[in-house]
Amino acid sequence: MGFLTGKTAIITGGGRSVLSDGRCGSIGYGIATTYAKEGANLVITGRNVKKLEDAKEELERLYGIQVLAVQADVSAGADNEAVVENVIKQTIEKFGRIDVLINNAQASASGVTLAEHTTEQFDLALYSGLYATFYYMKACYPHLKETEGSVINFASGAGLFGNFGQCAYAAAKEGVRGLTRVAATEWGKDNINVNIICPLAWTAQLENFEKTYPEAFKQNVKMPPIGHYGDTEKEIGRVCVQLASPDFKYMSGETITLEGGMGQRP
Repeated sequence: MGFLTGKTAIITGGGRSVLSDGRCGSIGYGIATTYAKEGANLVITGRNVKKLEDAKEELERLYGIQVLAVQADVSAGADNEAVVENVIKQTIEKFGRIDVLINNAQASASGVTLAEHTTEQFDLALYSGLYATFYYMKACYPHLKETEGSVINFASGAGLFGNFGQCAYAAAKEGVRGLTRVAATEWGKDNINVNIICPLAWTAQLENFEKTYPEAFKQNVKMPPIGHYGDTEKEIGRVCVQLASPDFKYMSGETITLEGGMGQRP
């Protein structure tokens, strides 16, 4: 039996993505793979239906767990509460419980300077990241209260360090950090563990960022002292397994930065 057998986890932005060398190419898919290996049933959401279907097929085939794939896009002008409520409704209908909520999904126009950023680009980051996190946390709260579950949110060094060309992304991620700390304060009495991770993980998106904006990449992405970028499955995913453990309740409200496998709690 895996550590998460019998538990249900919602992972936003969990569609299948791979690196050029074939490894897990996104944080969401890396976490989904790690959770599947630990026996959790998964609910994965995202905008790209094909990536969701590919993830569902591979995870169920390789690990014998059940995966519910739901297309969901929190965006400006949409009825976003209805979008999220649909995900929660389908989750409860299929699995009957929610033990872990992982808010990972985020879109942005990285590489565009603040002076050149448009309102539409700013909205893209805020809605897909900050607003989506808010709506999912609010909708999942009563179910997490029942299971004394966990919330794992994702922020970024872009907000911590003010990365060049990432104004909307940084603003969204800093908003998620503040939201996480408030939830940890308010939900502690319900034994809901709430934490946030600020990772530096090597992803397909980062590969593309290096190719598309080489100068911005050089300014923003520094090799960690340990000598490698975080692995989405083996390092980011494993931390997410730990944060779903009852033994980590005392850490609620912490910001965890991961740089090439090194975890710090500033």
